[in-house]
Amino acid sequence: MNNVSENQLTSTNHLHFLRLLDFFLRLSVIPLSAASIWVTVTNKQDNISYGKVEFSNLSGLKYLVFINAISASYALVAVVCSWLKFLLSKAWVFFVSDQVVAYLMVTSSAAVVEILYLSYNGDKEISWSEACSSYGRFCYRVKVALILHVFAVLCFLVLSIISAYRVFSKFEPPCVPSKGAEEEAN
Repeated sequence: MNNVSENQLTSTNHLHFLRLLDFFLRLSVIPLSAASIWVTVTNKQDNISYGKVEFSNLSGLKYLVFINAISASYALVAVVCSWLKFLLSKAWVFFVSDQVVAYLMVTSSAAVVEILYLSYNGDKEISWSEACSSYGRFCYRVKVALILHVFAVLCFLVLSIISAYRVFSKFEPPCVPSKGAEEEAN
């Protein structure tokens, strides 16, 4: 009997830790996404030779801002729901939503990495020269926005694992037939 209560206590502590981690990660996404949005939206640089560049000139940066806004909004709603214990029993809702947001955030990261790669290296096959030697401050701020975004992505990747654990831990593992039962069936 004592062993059962110890297992329940350990399980309760484990779930409490996961709830706190979940809450902290969701809360962390909000300022990370907001900072990434701010750094991106305020990013512009003027060059005498080539003109002005700003985030709205690049669709990948606009996509990053859009996805950051979605992730911050979703994280805020999820924090409020978990704090108020609303929808907390619906673990599958968080599971599906966390997966979708995590995938969207990964795609927006990939779009910005591509922009940075082309900005630093150009594409010689189609005669695109690199741009960061002329727009160094702009490229630097894009890197800062990407780093903030990657931290938010990491939060959502961990949240995806936690929400998957919550959903799938409610089910018993499939029964594996014993060796004797297989021999009897044959």
